[in-house]
Amino acid sequence: MPDPIQTTTLLLGTAASLAVVHTLLGIDHSLPFVALGRARGWALGRTLLVSALCGAGHVASSVVIGAVGVALGIATDALLWLESARGELAAALLIGFGLTYAAWAAWRGLRGGSGVRLAHAPSGADRVTPWALFIVFVLGPCEPLIPLMVVPGMARDWLAVAAVVAVFGLLTVGAMLLAVVAAWRGVEALGAGRIGRHADVAAGLVVAASGAAVLFLGL
Repeated sequence: MPDPIQTTTLLLGTAASLAVVHTLLGIDHSLPFVALGRARGWALGRTLLVSALCGAGHVASSVVIGAVGVALGIATDALLWLESARGELAAALLIGFGLTYAAWAAWRGLRGGSGVRLAHAPSGADRVTPWALFIVFVLGPCEPLIPLMVVPGMARDWLAVAAVVAVFGLLTVGAMLLAVVAAWRGVEALGAGRIGRHADVAAGLVVAASGAAVLFLGL
């Protein structure tokens, strides 16, 4: 009979490694925040706050689905199919949001003339942008988390389920923040100011490209 302590330790180690790998390989977990934060003139602190909230929503939605699945005895394959469908939807929404944002920025640039820097446009975009990202990330799945919850959940080991969720969630958000900081510093080193008034257009295209990379390349 398997040792419960060894099983839980293995689950937690797997949750920790998958959380970090899943987050760092997914460019959509960092680049959209850096691109939009830079374009909107946000400080790094605000960008990290938005990233953390989106990351928490990202994990929480999968936790809810996993918990419902375990409680109802739904097969893991069905849950993973749902997560896959959510992933495609979230990627498509990220592409749509990015292209819409870029088109809005280009239209404002043409309307306002060459001397207008979009980062200093009215603050409506500053209110909408974080909420749009949050909604996309809540819809986005954490595919590796579901099977990790199901294993102890089927054994009704709720303490192990909570530990897996805590480890996966904390490391996912932590890795997101580290990736955002690294990308932010990298953009600084490359000279972010060079694109000037075209920053919003570039940001929208980066967001759309991040969604396309997830949808078509599986990143």
